[in-house]
Amino acid sequence: MKKLSIIAFLGLSVLAFSQKTKNVPEGRKQDNTLLVKADHAELDAKKKAGEEKAKLPKPYNPKANAEADINKLIAQAKKEGKNIMIQAGGNWCIWCLRFNNFVQTTPELKETVDKNYLYYHLNYSPDNENPKVFAKYINIKEKMGYPFFIVLDKNGKPIHVLKDSSVLEEGKGYSAEKVKEFFNQWAPKS
Repeated sequence: MKKLSIIAFLGLSVLAFSQKTKNVPEGRKQDNTLLVKADHAELDAKKKAGEEKAKLPKPYNPKANAEADINKLIAQAKKEGKNIMIQAGGNWCIWCLRFNNFVQTTPELKETVDKNYLYYHLNYSPDNENPKVFAKYINIKEKMGYPFFIVLDKNGKPIHVLKDSSVLEEGKGYSAEKVKEFFNQWAPKS
């Protein structure tokens, strides 16, 4: 009985959905095509982001030997008494490029960074994911929001990981006040 009911239901459904609608306005032909509206605002935003990305400096080097580079920075940090700021991301990441540009072009932030840190852009991309280097400082299975930051003391010991830089954002960019506070918070203690 169940099979018969299901077959009857399916048959009636097919019949019902195959019927043409009769109430089409006079003088208009019925159009059965599915319309998908393009979101022009979204397309424009993607185009602008692409143009912005093309203009920004590309600080990440997928071919770099990150482990060797960071070891050199640790030796230098010991001599200079600075911490190491590792900005993880890639040239594919608009927010990574925006952050780098923001710091480099905001004199107050650049001064704070230059005074307190040796800065390194740790590449994460299909060309080089740097899994060994990342594994030294973070749980690589944990989700991170790019860019994210790893702060090392002058001896190379991790002292902080900011897993999601969105806390530093403001609008379509970054807040000078929040970024400065972050840099000051993890600067070497005298």
